[in-house]
Amino acid sequence: MNRHIAPWRPTPNRPNPDFDARLEPGELHLWRIDTGEGGAYPDRCGTLLSEAQRARVDALRHDTHRARYTRALAGLNRILASYLDRPPTQIRIERHPTGKPYLDGADRWLSFSFSHSGDLALVALSAGPDAALGVDCEWVRPRANLPAIARRLFDPATVAELEALSEPERLERFHLAWTALEADVKCDGRGLFRPRPPGSAAPEIAHLVPAPGYIAAVARARLPPVETWRMLELCD
Repeated sequence: MNRHIAPWRPTPNRPNPDFDARLEPGELHLWRIDTGEGGAYPDRCGTLLSEAQRARVDALRHDTHRARYTRALAGLNRILASYLDRPPTQIRIERHPTGKPYLDGADRWLSFSFSHSGDLALVALSAGPDAALGVDCEWVRPRANLPAIARRLFDPATVAELEALSEPERLERFHLAWTALEADVKCDGRGLFRPRPPGSAAPEIAHLVPAPGYIAAVARARLPPVETWRMLELCD
């Protein structure tokens, strides 16, 4: 991987009465969730979902996808609950018209972003001024329509760079550009195909490898140094 991509530095932990869930302004916490067969039992996870979340899970066609998404959403609720000091079943996530999830009312102080791909999900959390953030995680795998996706979404310079690379290099560079774009649009909630609002500045973006075979990006107006991020593992 590119030397500018940070490695995952795990600090195993789990939400429990002894977990220190304090999040100081400007800090960034990043949680990793195993959504594969090694993760929590889907039936037990299903009891932690809201009605809206269960509807989103039920809309998926394949059992494997439903099981992964159930584990991811249950993990998200457990993580948010540890910071908000209430049971996971009492977490209420709202959505902007563009689809960006957020916490409202007394919970608005906690900003979060959520991403899942393959057997992995990530939850990024922040607080304080300019706390809005976006996270995207992608399982790196060949895509038959990669050139067409790149031409549709990326700027001409990135497309030209991709076309000049060898196949292995192109695959990594594509996922770096893709995760950066997704994290960017999740940060301000504008949606994938909407331009940046006039006068608004692009966020800072950092990449990391959350697990072998994956690339992730985190975007925030101002990112703390990656070495100060608290990287945590959700344990069942």
